[in-house]
Amino acid sequence: MAVPFAAPELPPHDQEPDARERLFSILERLEAVRQGLIRSAIAILVGIFLAFAFIDRIVAFVLAPAVKMLPPGSHLIYTEPGEAFGLYFNISLIAGVVFASPYIMFQLWRLIAPVLYKEQKRFVVPFVALTTAGIVAGAAFAHYVMFPAMLAFFGTFTSPELQFMPKIRDTFGLYVKMLMGMTLVFQIPTIIFFLAKMGMVTAGFLWKQFRYAILIAFIVGAVLTPSADPWNQTIFAAPMVALYIISIGIAWVVQPRRSKDADEETLVDDDEEDEIQARRAREREREREREREFDRSDDYGD
Repeated sequence: MAVPFAAPELPPHDQEPDARERLFSILERLEAVRQGLIRSAIAILVGIFLAFAFIDRIVAFVLAPAVKMLPPGSHLIYTEPGEAFGLYFNISLIAGVVFASPYIMFQLWRLIAPVLYKEQKRFVVPFVALTTAGIVAGAAFAHYVMFPAMLAFFGTFTSPELQFMPKIRDTFGLYVKMLMGMTLVFQIPTIIFFLAKMGMVTAGFLWKQFRYAILIAFIVGAVLTPSADPWNQTIFAAPMVALYIISIGIAWVVQPRRSKDADEETLVDDDEEDEIQARRAREREREREREREFDRSDDYGD
């Protein structure tokens, strides 16, 4: 005899609208992400076309630190037919991203804004301004300081038997790594700005961690620096320490201020808590005294 399968239990009717609303909310978020990606891609494409109009000047600007730091008689070379074309295309792509970075950051903010409180949504201008400034400052530091210093170090191994003639692909790959790393490092003030606004960190807390920040900065500088020279490590660590100090100032300016009444209430709460702890300590002491008296009475009874 066949046993019929049990019919699946359907969710109550009052729960179906909630499930549909959650599904529609997820679809709306995915649609917002898709639109943000499309708009950012269009902005980058416009930036690429704009960069192609000045591509020779941009390429000369990007390669200028490398050419300047090469030993006498050395040149940048390429050994594959499409290598130089790839260089021009990649430089135009990076330039397009830099040109479109304010609009890209605005699209990123539009994705984050729905989960923020109403008073936090008005920080769109500081978010776009700080992130864009971090990108530009990080790129400038990598271009003018880090990249030339690394090439100068590698060029010191030139000898009559060894001629330093770096390939364009490898040299530009190193340039891109430095560029990406520094643009991320220079976002520290932006991160601290919003963490302080949300009350997650304070200037006092950051100042107490200052010595650890210096240690981490020099560790990162040692990792990024191919040379064991402390001077080069200091050159790379100094901007990180400076950014941390700037972040402390930003946190002090933007962190929520506590009113005098709130401070007085906190003091009252602290006094009440101390009184409660003292009362509990006295009760525990009296309980131990009663136990000792009970033990002595048992000894006398024996």
